[in-house]
Amino acid sequence: MTTALQKENIRVDFTDGQPVVSARDLWEALGIKTVFRVWFQRVCELGFAEGADYTKVYQKSYTSRTKQTEVDYDLSVDMAKHICMLQRNEKGKAYRQYFLELEKAWNSPEKVMARALQIARRQIEQLQEKCHMLIVQTQEQDRMIQEIRPKAQYLDNVLCSKSLVLATQIAKDYGMSGTKFNLLLAELGIQYKMRDQWLLYAPYQNQGYTASTTFLIKHSDGSVSSRSQTEWTQKGRRFLYLILKDNGILPTVERQLLEMTEQRRGGEGSNAGRSG
Repeated sequence: MTTALQKENIRVDFTDGQPVVSARDLWEALGIKTVFRVWFQRVCELGFAEGADYTKVYQKSYTSRTKQTEVDYDLSVDMAKHICMLQRNEKGKAYRQYFLELEKAWNSPEKVMARALQIARRQIEQLQEKCHMLIVQTQEQDRMIQEIRPKAQYLDNVLCSKSLVLATQIAKDYGMSGTKFNLLLAELGIQYKMRDQWLLYAPYQNQGYTASTTFLIKHSDGSVSSRSQTEWTQKGRRFLYLILKDNGILPTVERQLLEMTEQRRGGEGSNAGRSG
């Protein structure tokens, strides 16, 4: 919010924390006859520097018929006092005295303390905002951890089990049917089919990847026959996991985990851009 003091036609603005004086207001109040642009250029030739003693600004100017933008300058109080001294007249003395009193009031212990409290309040508000952002980020991370935790147990719990599993059971981890999964392993040169049983190719035999289980089948006519099927050990299941991963095929839970991670990174990148 802009705070301004005014003496006759001179406005002193405290918006940015330091008092500044309008060059045009001072020019008019001192009754200077030289054109403003020419006058200000001559003043600057006395050694005043832009950014240190004055800043160029623009303001709207209205007449009975038109509206236009004109150049003005925000002067430091020191520069304004110096300009007043150059006038060597009563107006110059009066306005210089006004700026001296203004400067004294600005540097009084009460005003200094008030500005310090204002700065402290702004810093507290900024810290509160940062804390709120950290709390939101932490809550989001906790939510992701809760979602990821059961999925991250795939290798620890499933692959470390000692039981035998069918290809159909492994296929479910990849969102496939048993038939499609077996055909995929055949395409990768891992197994082939003989007499309705899937068998490993020579490089993968005797590695402890599979076990052949024989079971009896009782027919409707009372006769009994036997049938063998291939089941996978957990060592074999891990072998399949690594082979399939090398071919860009991941279990469903890992695909979901990867997607969540990429979404998270995308969200962080987007926030950084906005901050920047």
